[in-house]
Amino acid sequence: MATASVAFKSREDHRKQLELEEARKAGLAPAEVDEDGKEINPHIPQYMSSAPWYLNAERPGRLSGDALASRRVIHYTRHSLLLMLISCGAMTHDSKSCMDRPRKVGAKWTDKNIAPDEKIETFELDYDGKRDRWNGYDAASYAYVIERYEARDEARKKYLKEQQLKKLEEKNGNQNGEDEVSDDEDNEDALKVDEAKVDESKQMDFAKVEKRVRTTGGGSTGTVRNLRIREDTAKYLLNLDVNSAHYDPKTRSMREDPLPDMDPNEKFYVGDNQNRISGQALEFKQLNIHAWEAFEKGHDVHMQAAPSQAELLYKNYKVNKEKLKSQVKETIMEKYGNAASEEQLPRELLLGQSEREVEYDRAGRIIKGQEQALPKSKYEEDVYINNHTSVWGSWWKDHQWGYKCCKQFIRNSYCTGAAGIEAAEAAADLMKANIAQMPAPTEEKNLATWGTEIPDDLVLDQKLLGEALKKEDARKREEKDERKRKYNVKWNDEVTAEDMEAYRMKRTHHDDPMKDFLH
Repeated sequence: MATASVAFKSREDHRKQLELEEARKAGLAPAEVDEDGKEINPHIPQYMSSAPWYLNAERPGRLSGDALASRRVIHYTRHSLLLMLISCGAMTHDSKSCMDRPRKVGAKWTDKNIAPDEKIETFELDYDGKRDRWNGYDAASYAYVIERYEARDEARKKYLKEQQLKKLEEKNGNQNGEDEVSDDEDNEDALKVDEAKVDESKQMDFAKVEKRVRTTGGGSTGTVRNLRIREDTAKYLLNLDVNSAHYDPKTRSMREDPLPDMDPNEKFYVGDNQNRISGQALEFKQLNIHAWEAFEKGHDVHMQAAPSQAELLYKNYKVNKEKLKSQVKETIMEKYGNAASEEQLPRELLLGQSEREVEYDRAGRIIKGQEQALPKSKYEEDVYINNHTSVWGSWWKDHQWGYKCCKQFIRNSYCTGAAGIEAAEAAADLMKANIAQMPAPTEEKNLATWGTEIPDDLVLDQKLLGEALKKEDARKREEKDERKRKYNVKWNDEVTAEDMEAYRMKRTHHDDPMKDFLH
């Protein structure tokens, strides 16, 4: 049977095996070793890492021996040394191609010093196999590169520690011998370097990834620079809609915004098109536009044929443009002056004297003397229309402008003079008299019942208010326990002002911070 060679495991052993596998994947336990002494990556599935049951493998490991013979990749020697011997053992070339010294008696007859045959590769490779750059590469040679980088990392740490020690010695020397003795823990804390504050340009090599256990696939505790952290969402996962922004997996670019309806202040990624208008991309675009416009105007400029010439011409154009702007600005300043300048007025104007005699009152108004001429408006002045003797806007009443001569508010009205004023006053008096003669309402509605506003001068009966408060307390107790309600209940639909006041006093305000202390 297929399961005859498989050892039986109890439930406890199976649980321990699963815990050990999880610890190996997390890097807390060393990885398993195969029969060749190599570590097995714990993240590889079991059907790939374990040998089949029919091989009767004593130790865990992948396919080995004859089982791997059919899966080995053919490696050939590109530059093999050809030992070319003729008539003395070599069977791969003729005498014409032999490069060895001719012998008096050939090896065919003496059976001595028989030269080995040439190594001839007998295989056929496809187009990619002939151009395989990694054919015959020995991965063990990369250990030298790892050792070199580890040595560089150790040298960097040693250099940083020496620099920190020098700074501590200088700091202790400047304190004039005070607090010379310090704890070892304080010194170790001072020697620690925050990697987040270290500039990448000052790094001598790449940041090292520390592992809990130095095994294959061990869990890393450090961080690798210039990589996207796992908490960040990939750009192609921001919007899973098929009709959303297109993602090009070859160039890893997504030009359009995957979330166009989202608030721009809350978005972390808005598409790769934002990089096209940042940095020197905008300057390059302006350079192309300038080259096109110059070519249309007759200049022999081409951005792709002569980029240096186009760039130099664009720089000269910008310099000349700035000079022209400054010249125009200076010309305008000389002609009209600069009102924004903070230059003081000349002393002759500030302390100037004149022969004009002017008298002022205590308020600073001119009583006697040459009055200043008022500036005229651009509108027509002292023009009266429709027989009016004053302009429209000379009279104001009830938030309306009108004519002072006839007290009318309509601008295109005809002036009626004093007779129109008397007629308007008589009409207003008649309106007031009609309002005063209106009959009073026979019955006032109950304000509290109909939900209207209660006047401020309403006086409440204190006795009725006390009874209303007692009724409100009884009503609330009945709401808590409906079983105590009697069968025959008297109901009155009249709501008085005292009842409404009692309801307002007993009502719980949800916005009141002291509502929990009322009961």
